[in-house]
Amino acid sequence: MTRVNRNQSNQLRNQSNQLRIIAGQWRGRKLSFPDLPGLRPTSDRIRETLFNWLQADVRGARCLDLFAGSGALGFEALSRGAADVVFVENSQAIISQLKQNLVALKDERGQMCRSDALLFVARDDVAPFDVVFLDPPFKKGLLEKSISALQASGCLKTGSLIYIESEKTLDIRTPENWQNLKEKKAGQVKYGLYEVAG
Repeated sequence: MTRVNRNQSNQLRNQSNQLRIIAGQWRGRKLSFPDLPGLRPTSDRIRETLFNWLQADVRGARCLDLFAGSGALGFEALSRGAADVVFVENSQAIISQLKQNLVALKDERGQMCRSDALLFVARDDVAPFDVVFLDPPFKKGLLEKSISALQASGCLKTGSLIYIESEKTLDIRTPENWQNLKEKKAGQVKYGLYEVAG
């Protein structure tokens, strides 16, 4: 039996709380995220598929990472040339880590907003986004509320793209003017890309 001392244990824990940027200017860079219950970065495999879908749309785009969590989607978008990304999170610990990661990357295109996601989209001073990443915590009934709030908000415009990630068993209902462009499943996760039609 191999004994693991406290320092090794901390190192292993820290490694497990890291995500890797897949492509773009920061390809291969590892970023840390807090060790908090329910915080699960979008997997490398799913991110690779998503950004293949978004290949022609993310460069120069204004993006919203709602329920940002680890920031995996927002940082991947910045790495691939997004004009700016607004990261929305309710947790101060997460916001602090996202800010540290942005400083480490020496980039100023990310904006951190500590707010309840539903309250953020209800604001009347938010300009529309080209791409919205919607990946709320699973099994808390937040996805349906978020979709309704986004539809009623000023965050979307004709042509906006919305990425949705949820548990595989969830029945996702979207507004009639959200066209389902792509959809896939991986393990216990279902994910898809939608476009706001005119």
